[in-house]
Amino acid sequence: MLRIDNLVFSAWGRNFFDSASVAIPAGTKVGLVGRNGVGKSTLFRLIKGDLVAQGGDIVLPKQAQIGSVDQEHPATPVSLLETILAADTRRDALNAKLETAAPEDLAEIYQELNAIDADRAPARAAEILSGLGFANADLDRAMAEFSGGWRMRVALAAALFAEPDLLLLDEPTNYLDLEGALWLEARLKKYPHTALIVSHDRELLNNSVDAILHLSAGKLTLYSGGYNQFETQRAEKTRLAVATRAKQEAERAHLQKFIDRFRAKASKATQAQSRIKRLAKLEPISAPVEERVAPFALPSPRRPLAPPLIQLEAAAVGYGSAPVLRNLNLRLDVDDRIGLLGVNGAGKTTFARMLAGALPLQSGSMTRENRIKVGWFHQHQIEALDAADTPLDIIRRAMPDDSESARRSRLAQFGLSFEKQDTTVGNLSGGERARLLLNLVAMQEPHLLILDEPTNHLDIDSRRALLDALNDYEGAVIMITHDRSLIELVADRLWLTADGHIKSFKGDMDDYARFVLDRAKTGSRPSQDAEKTGARPQGQGSDMADAKAVLTREQLAARQARYAAKKAAKLKRRGGH
Repeated sequence: MLRIDNLVFSAWGRNFFDSASVAIPAGTKVGLVGRNGVGKSTLFRLIKGDLVAQGGDIVLPKQAQIGSVDQEHPATPVSLLETILAADTRRDALNAKLETAAPEDLAEIYQELNAIDADRAPARAAEILSGLGFANADLDRAMAEFSGGWRMRVALAAALFAEPDLLLLDEPTNYLDLEGALWLEARLKKYPHTALIVSHDRELLNNSVDAILHLSAGKLTLYSGGYNQFETQRAEKTRLAVATRAKQEAERAHLQKFIDRFRAKASKATQAQSRIKRLAKLEPISAPVEERVAPFALPSPRRPLAPPLIQLEAAAVGYGSAPVLRNLNLRLDVDDRIGLLGVNGAGKTTFARMLAGALPLQSGSMTRENRIKVGWFHQHQIEALDAADTPLDIIRRAMPDDSESARRSRLAQFGLSFEKQDTTVGNLSGGERARLLLNLVAMQEPHLLILDEPTNHLDIDSRRALLDALNDYEGAVIMITHDRSLIELVADRLWLTADGHIKSFKGDMDDYARFVLDRAKTGSRPSQDAEKTGARPQGQGSDMADAKAVLTREQLAARQARYAAKKAAKLKRRGGH
């Protein structure tokens, strides 16, 4: 399906591809991985033709359709459902032909529409939108009514609905909640064509792709299987390379010793010359480069506090008069590790703001340990950074009484090299900015860390470093993240945010994944879904159908009936009765 031959590309003072080659078979789902800034997004731009390579070829079948999600969908007056339906250009073109076709051509057009299952298109579009978090009531809303984040989901829904021959997805889970990420993981498994997915989500790469394409040092290497298999194969490849290099170095030393000893002896001159030729033919094997990732510095609180850190009784919180969350009866202890679940808009960030002291209660009570220090990381902090600032400027404000060398030493502990410390924030990668802020948040040795999507800009190795640091950290942690691995390996309890409440969720992330996917399929009440999966939200039953609804069979039948009636009306107007 996709063949890359000896690709060469350099730009912006960097060499991205150096005679890189790979062949990806048709229908293969491939995860494209590599360190931040190595050139993954650049490869996508080269495939789409937005950039021109200095050498080599990128070969696709003739008339192959390429689909990608480059930016949020425009804020148009067109309805959400019609926007998605228009993404299927073939169906759209056939429907347009119905408007002007001669009566004798209508049968052929309808036959083509039937061949692509056009009647089911509204139901398929609604199913995709539901999986990405849109409710029934959203389907007829104009695109202009949605925020930028939701229009990014629309762009992703349109790409999935169109089903191009080659689907390019660059970090598709970054603008999804955990529920949307779980749905996308299941959807990609069933994608009928070739897909190339840049992702740092280990679970997605383990469960949804057939192969891993690794980009490193300007080369592309394809490994079969998911990310775990890739790590195993790459480690073995590195081990063999090290062993082969050591063997070659020993042979080089042996040959050189013979040459040095017998080159001057006439009786051994021929043998010495033979060894000189052999030594010249030994192509050096480069030592494997170990891609080291800096650890995170998350110092534990020096003096643990008496439990509980925070206790809520009949608490309500929100903005204005109406509470977003109500009747909260929760207790947070000194060693709690909480994974906070729930769809976008359910109130997770509102809860985080309240715990961080940035949002007062509307009613009820909250008891806080007087000496508690809270570290709060959220994505808006990255967006709010001054692009003209440098890490050194930022650390000077955070450490006003320390020496310059102490500040630079602290930034080095954060993983920012001497050169990066004087680089403006605008020229740092998203991963470098996230790393800087995460370490700054934890620098005051908080008793409670609140992390709202901490991994969005981190590569897989950096995510693992964060996981290790969190497991070593001895304070309490509350995590809001779509990174399933992080929740599984750090959290020991799950809280579900739904219908204005936060309740304990019995079960693990596998239970929750089944719960989410079953709900997306059936649109049933969460308490019913939880009973089926063995994972029940504790306390009151919570109805999340309004937050993340799907069309019922009756609604789908009604939409299909309207579509059939529209076709019949067009046929009648064209004189096809």
